[in-house]
Amino acid sequence: MTVDQPDATQWHAGFACLVGRPNAGKSTLTNALVGEKVAITSSKPQTTRHTIRGIVTRDHQQLILVDTPGLHRPRTLLGERLNDLVRETLLEVDVIGFCLPADQKVGPGDTYIARDLAELQRAKRVPVVAIATKSDKVDRERLAEHLIAIDKLGDWAAIIPCSAVRGDQVEELFGLLCAHLPTSPAALYPEGQLSDEDDEKMIAELVREAALEGVRDELPHSLAVVVEEIVPREGRPENDPMLDVRVNVFVERDSQKAIIIGRGGSRLREVGTTARAGIEKLLGSKVFLDLHVKVAKDWQRDPKQLQRLGF
Repeated sequence: MTVDQPDATQWHAGFACLVGRPNAGKSTLTNALVGEKVAITSSKPQTTRHTIRGIVTRDHQQLILVDTPGLHRPRTLLGERLNDLVRETLLEVDVIGFCLPADQKVGPGDTYIARDLAELQRAKRVPVVAIATKSDKVDRERLAEHLIAIDKLGDWAAIIPCSAVRGDQVEELFGLLCAHLPTSPAALYPEGQLSDEDDEKMIAELVREAALEGVRDELPHSLAVVVEEIVPREGRPENDPMLDVRVNVFVERDSQKAIIIGRGGSRLREVGTTARAGIEKLLGSKVFLDLHVKVAKDWQRDPKQLQRLGF
């Protein structure tokens, strides 16, 4: 499919939302399009909890990417709220990218989302670009089969395979999405800005990503992170400042707390070391990261606790 080149004096700027079932590669693709890490990635499904806005600006085109949680059949109040968040987001964007990983067959979860998108297309006429993510993980024959299955699933503005890891067709995808953006007298965000997430949310996401690596499957849903405070360390020389960052990690059971902390605190130290590197890059300063693991029993099903933890 050819994409018309935008008028050199006219901006095209707007919002795109990446949807797909959990672990479809949405966050990795967001980071690949932006060229920097703005969304956490994990081998565990359901790691995105907030809509992350990544901003891509070039050649008088500005694409603001909203990375949502994975749409899924909810089993908890948290799951219902995450689905509501996705549907609210879909009503406000100019174009949708529907991610279907090439290394997995099109299944009931994809059909569930395709039905939602078909209703949205009827109500709002929002164009949907179907994206065969993770194309590097399969051979050409399997990819061709996958593209045919995607074509049968719905009426798409375009279908494109891409690999966020290798960078295959990421630029082409950017062009396809931008082709559906409205004209604008100027960019919506300053050029050079990569995200509109505040520091506290980004820090919480970096800690959660570090905590999720290498743990058992039950933990991703049970993990919430809240930044208590970010304060300058007193008495530091002006040319060598340090920030004290205090963070609470909430789990639902004592057994999960033990997993996060590890034997003799070894795992929590690993989490702190990994997260601190990302936080220092984000804040541009040395950081002392003070992590505390707390139990908030069954918080995913408790409306008051969900509100307290930012959902």
